[in-house]
Amino acid sequence: MAGPLDGQVAVVAGGTRGAGRGISVQLGAAGATVYVTGRTTREGRSPLNRPETIEETAELVDAAGGRGIPVRVDHMDPEQVAALAGRIRAEQDGRLDILVNDVWGGERFIVFGKPFWEQSLAGGLEMVRNAVDTHLITSHTLVPLMVERGGGLIIEVTDGDHDRFRNNVFYDLAKMSVIRMAFGQAEELRPHGVNAIAVTPGFLRSEEMLAHFGVTEATWRDGIRATKEFAMSETPQYVGRAVAALAADPDAGRYNGKVVASWTLAKEYGFTDLDGSRPDWGGYFEELSAGREPDPADHR
Repeated sequence: MAGPLDGQVAVVAGGTRGAGRGISVQLGAAGATVYVTGRTTREGRSPLNRPETIEETAELVDAAGGRGIPVRVDHMDPEQVAALAGRIRAEQDGRLDILVNDVWGGERFIVFGKPFWEQSLAGGLEMVRNAVDTHLITSHTLVPLMVERGGGLIIEVTDGDHDRFRNNVFYDLAKMSVIRMAFGQAEELRPHGVNAIAVTPGFLRSEEMLAHFGVTEATWRDGIRATKEFAMSETPQYVGRAVAALAADPDAGRYNGKVVASWTLAKEYGFTDLDGSRPDWGGYFEELSAGREPDPADHR
């Protein structure tokens, strides 16, 4: 059976793991052809030295019902992104319907509980460059494909649908910048029929997050002993379903230039996480922040 995105072409920049992998798989499940880009392949790892590869993600896209195409791209290198654009022109007749800017790679530079002037400037600047420059380079190079066809959807993956401080100057700048990028792209692309929306997951059970807490996807509830936030965590497939729902919605333009959360879109479109629950990270976190002891059952 044809899916709602059958025949559409997507690029998930930073699709190797985490939210990027979940988004790639769910776009594939909806029928899309997905170019999965990143730096880690079976032939070599990125400086993050994680084992997940773009080939694995592409195979998961295939298994979900779409078509996954792994392409090694360093999104800090404009020439490599330009080569990706050329490949899409050659293989898809220049068609690009969905662009997901999910390049991140900044976890190793985040320091909490220490003022920014006492942190590594080099690390902070690299975090910002990885999270912002890559998105700018990718949009600058690939958006013309959308303009030429008169339509498309850009997703900027961020952290949080609010303007509260994220407890680290560099991290806050990185995540707020891509929200503003969605706004700016929406304004300039409005005459061309292209929407740009920032999307945030909640407390994400990425491969890196699971490893950090010493748990697996099967034993993730053990992480609640270390932090209450884990009780409302979500899989990368949850935000993946959020993005797929937006991509399939002909009225997605109502979110153009805005930031919207996985839990908000779950209520809007009626999807769930893989376990059938609907984690509301926003509501749960608000209660925690107010000093209350929320019952996780009330937010799933």
